[in-house]
Amino acid sequence: MQIGVGHTLPAQNLHVFQARRASFKCRQTSPLNPLTKPNPCSQKPSSACFSTEWARQHLSSLEKLLQKTNEAEPEQVITKPPVNGSIGNKGKVLLEGLNLSRIWPETKAAEEMSPRHLNRLQRLLSKSNMEYSPRNSLGSRWREYHGCNDWSGLLDPLDENLRREVVRYGEFVQAAYHGFHSNPAMSTNQAPLPRHVALPDRSYKLTKSLYATSSIGLPDWVDDVAPDLGWMTQRSSWIGYVAVCDDRREIQRMGRRDIVIALRGTATFMEWAENLRAQLVRIPESDNPTQKVECGFLSLHKTPGAHVPSLAESVVEEVKRLMETYKGETLSITITGHSLGAALSLLVADEISSCAPHVPPIAVFSFGGPRVGNKGFVNRLNEKNVKVLRIVNSQDLITRVPGIFIGEGSNQQQQEDLQKKQRNDSFGKVFDMIDDNNPWAYSHVGTELRVDTKMSPYLKPDADMACCHDLEAYLHLVDGFLSSNCPFRSNAKRSLVKLVNDQSSNMKQLYTHKSLSLNLERDRLRVPIPSCLPSPSR
Repeated sequence: MQIGVGHTLPAQNLHVFQARRASFKCRQTSPLNPLTKPNPCSQKPSSACFSTEWARQHLSSLEKLLQKTNEAEPEQVITKPPVNGSIGNKGKVLLEGLNLSRIWPETKAAEEMSPRHLNRLQRLLSKSNMEYSPRNSLGSRWREYHGCNDWSGLLDPLDENLRREVVRYGEFVQAAYHGFHSNPAMSTNQAPLPRHVALPDRSYKLTKSLYATSSIGLPDWVDDVAPDLGWMTQRSSWIGYVAVCDDRREIQRMGRRDIVIALRGTATFMEWAENLRAQLVRIPESDNPTQKVECGFLSLHKTPGAHVPSLAESVVEEVKRLMETYKGETLSITITGHSLGAALSLLVADEISSCAPHVPPIAVFSFGGPRVGNKGFVNRLNEKNVKVLRIVNSQDLITRVPGIFIGEGSNQQQQEDLQKKQRNDSFGKVFDMIDDNNPWAYSHVGTELRVDTKMSPYLKPDADMACCHDLEAYLHLVDGFLSSNCPFRSNAKRSLVKLVNDQSSNMKQLYTHKSLSLNLERDRLRVPIPSCLPSPSR
């Protein structure tokens, strides 16, 4: 059955359809494509006329359609006030639809630095939502976590129980900083009064305050010229404390009663002056003349004050008392410190390791500590079975001073291998002579746990020196560290409040901007430190 054209089209449009049908028969390619060669039949005047007219009508219709579409959308944007986030959301959807990291590899880092969900960042920036660490029972393995095997097999990947213990001891040092800055001044006419310290773990009780005294002093005219310096120029200062675990449940969980000695870092002018006395001097109690430590550290450790004993005397006296008080129990001694406190921790460990027979196991957890002595001092601590775990930030310059060194690299094992190659039969005596007689030949002690500021998704890779040495930054990096192949775990849960508060200029702008968008204003972040600082969860 055939249907005529006249039966399906109106009469007024019949000539248009016939003209278009004729043009389609003649043309094999589009007349709008200038690269195609026209068909010979298209050279006829009648066909060319119809074809050109049809193309003009088609383009005119298309232009009118586009104009109508473009006119409709701007009216909606202009007449309606923009809803909060509407324009940003449209742009966000458009950008998320484009995989910019394939086009510009530089954008990949920006995509990876953001957490998947804003509620996770809000939780990390909230004090009220702090998550506590599950306290797994250490039981019979406590000696392993205390370093009896030099933490072999626990550092890479970092054991979750060891991570919690390291951060917990770091928070004891934070309590020492807070205890000092809450009342830094000391009377020059009488002995100091007992000091209250808000310990981070309520299962511990403070038993002794510790003081460090500088053997050097400023001239008397300094007080006349600058009387406002006050405690910054005092020779003796509160440096830390001794605490002991006094909770039966915690003792059972840890497998022993733990004695903690926590020491803060440099705070006064006199302490800074002692830090600069970097020449090596012989240890007074040592019969070996090759065992040497830094002069300034030894001065702060051994010098008594006008109304306080020396740090060495105080800590030995208190350890002996606690050993007698808890005689018959399983005890451990853990010394922890940051910066100057890390250096003094080694001297304290050396002091108490031989203060009495049958001294409990001694372990040192140091954060950002400088070098303290030469290889003779390292051998001395090893002979006394003092275990040292040094937490080191690769970007922290303090861990690379004082002194010069031979063959010391960033990796302890590489350092030892290099020294073995260097000290062959022909040159061994030469290197030994240099180490023994060079007053600047320092060497690090113990086992190293290395973290890196650049591995944090929250801190700027070019963070300044103060941030790289900051104790809270150290605890942030340790809490996030998983292994050398995966330096920062995605489920790290330590609060970012203190880090944002103290190191906002070193935080990536993405997170500082998001913290503001979450209505976490600065005055809200500046909250007082609670009486019990919670520990991070696993």
